Amino acid sequence: MTTTYYDHGSAAERWERARMFFDARDYAGAARVLDRLVEEVPEQTGPRLLLARAYYHSAQLRNAEDQLRLIVERDPVEHYARLMLGRTLERQGRHEEAATHLRIASAFAGEFADA
Repeated sequence: MTTTYYDHGSAAERWERARMFFDARDYAGAARVLDRLVEEVPEQTGPRLLLARAYYHSAQLRNAEDQLRLIVERDPVEHYARLMLGRTLERQGRHEEAATHLRIASAFAGEFADA
């Protein structure tokens, strides 16, 4: 396997590189770094959530959905992942399914709809 700029260095160095790409709005670059990092540390939520956000912002919505579903499956009360999953489903035109996740995210955030 050939090491590229995207997967060179320690996990911590690649995490910082991914965040720099993300902050520079190079979401596809961030995803390239994070994809390998998530493979190495699949139990960590932070890199997976940033990967989902990078996919979302680069319009790779199915990939974002897959990552977010994994997070929510492991941690059903992860508020931000629920919110992002709802938004990702909305962008795919799946409004009814999105509404469920958005309601759950609102409840976890303490925001309740008026009855």
